[in-house]
Amino acid sequence: MAHHNDFGKIAENLAADYLQKNGYTINARNFRFKQNEIDIIAEKDNLIIIVEVKARSTDAFILPQEAVTKTKIKSIVSAANHYLEECNNDQEVRFDIISVLPDDKKNLVIDHIKDAFQAFDAN
Repeated sequence: MAHHNDFGKIAENLAADYLQKNGYTINARNFRFKQNEIDIIAEKDNLIIIVEVKARSTDAFILPQEAVTKTKIKSIVSAANHYLEECNNDQEVRFDIISVLPDDKKNLVIDHIKDAFQAFDAN
């Protein structure tokens, strides 16, 4: 497995741990629908939280959250719609981004951006 894939898995594990420590229940990880994937599906306060985890080894070129393009949002929303239909779930949904970046001391830092985008942002 390539180093960036390892780093991505580490970031997803950190994000899941962070969410659980902050009172979220993890319902699914790496949920797939066709070629679309949701990194983490969580629940808190009767909301379904769809989480895109973005990790970078540096922010020199682009912040992790800036890598969530309209195309990626469409993909996430499509998978989220399928998940909700599959689970027969009509709860309200929130779309979050968790970015993971190393600080000056090479410690990984989590930035949780709640309500990062809306489903209609995909249009």
